[in-house]
Amino acid sequence: MSAKFSDRFEFERVLWTQGMTRIAGVDEAGRGPLAGPVVAAAAILPSKWAASGLPPELEGLNDSKQLTAAQREKYFAFLTACPEVQFAIAQVGAGQIDAINILRATHRAMNSALAQLQPAPEHALVDGRPVKTMTVPQTAIVQGDARSYSIAAASVLAKVTRDRLMLEFDRQWPKYGFAEHKGYGTAQHLAAIAAHGPCPIHRRSFAPLKPTQRELF
Repeated sequence: MSAKFSDRFEFERVLWTQGMTRIAGVDEAGRGPLAGPVVAAAAILPSKWAASGLPPELEGLNDSKQLTAAQREKYFAFLTACPEVQFAIAQVGAGQIDAINILRATHRAMNSALAQLQPAPEHALVDGRPVKTMTVPQTAIVQGDARSYSIAAASVLAKVTRDRLMLEFDRQWPKYGFAEHKGYGTAQHLAAIAAHGPCPIHRRSFAPLKPTQRELF
């Protein structure tokens, strides 16, 4: 663990000392791709882990982008099977992203994940910037997925869920290579769009899929 973020229960600990017990980490995966849904997850970890340390199965838990696919799958399996972890996952598809924009779609997915947690969380720790529409009190944390275990857990849940969805989409539309690039705008993906046009999960509002407006004469 980086000494820079040595206590990754720091933010949870402050809220626990205020009498709160249900602190949800919230994160998303898939804001930038040209295709597929944006996925958000919320995770509530047991407060006793702050004293005992993470279970051995979660040793090394971090921002999902800093982990290998095998590590993410291992953590995902434990988080979703552990009865002491409460979690929820939600997604918003390409059609809704095009209709309301990616920022609103991301926030909608986050709120949908939080709404599935019952009873409702008392506070949310969010990676990045504040979410104006969040339905529970929140603390926004820059680099939160590397500074809070709760957010890191949500990061893993969202990323693995989205990657699995993109593998399924690859089976449905094999010409695009979704299994390799997960919908991001790689050269391979752009070439496939140029050759075959967009498929139903492409975000038509994203460049280069967004049609250019003709000049009026």
